[in-house]
Amino acid sequence: MKEIVFIVEESQDGGYFARAVNHSIFTQGDTIPELKTMISDAVRCHFEMADMPMLIHLHVTHEEIFTL
Repeated sequence: MKEIVFIVEESQDGGYFARAVNHSIFTQGDTIPELKTMISDAVRCHFEMADMPMLIHLHVTHEEIFTL
């Protein structure tokens, strides 16, 4: 089973930014559901049908800053 992993980060301008691990695929979306659609479209454009991953993993990171 072929799989691909995306690192998802919150954008400073709002929304989310995703980049694939070990592939040159980058995309963004305003919401997580929109980002999932954009990732699906980007993956379909990047791979031939015979090499298409069957699963997409999203590793969502969250950065938080606080004062002492």
